[in-house]
Amino acid sequence: MPPGRTLLAWLGTALKYGCITHCALEYVGGLVVCCGPSMEPTLYTNDMVFAETISRRLFRICRGDVVVVCNPMDPHTQICKRVIGMEGDIVCTRNNSYWIKKYQHVPIGHVWLEGDNLDHSSDSRLYGPVPYALIRSRVIWKIWPLSNFGSINKCPTRSIHKN
Repeated sequence: MPPGRTLLAWLGTALKYGCITHCALEYVGGLVVCCGPSMEPTLYTNDMVFAETISRRLFRICRGDVVVVCNPMDPHTQICKRVIGMEGDIVCTRNNSYWIKKYQHVPIGHVWLEGDNLDHSSDSRLYGPVPYALIRSRVIWKIWPLSNFGSINKCPTRSIHKN
């Protein structure tokens, strides 16, 4: 085979696999490495998780799910938080002090997100309800470290009032 054909065959194969990889990451899911203390003890820095994208497309995100979201404060970064409230819920919001409580209504098309480690989390308590469209994926498995391999705990620890 002439050298030009070999190069074209290689480029064609690379393009095919590139398209398959893009579709898999966009429409099925992928691996995410966690960073920061906001989700401790559920997730620690450098934990690797598998996050699927099908649930968000089918509007199957539920209260208690851990999700990867475009950061409302910096759209070039992503954050990992737990869904505490869905649209129509009234969420009890606490600051770092357990004495001060406020109640927040979650508007239509939004979710209320909080980290599991309230003392070290910038979340909806800071920037308010987050549009559902900013959700990128739902975390379903912890992959690394292997000693913690398994599904993610789905129990929210905060109180909500369903409307």
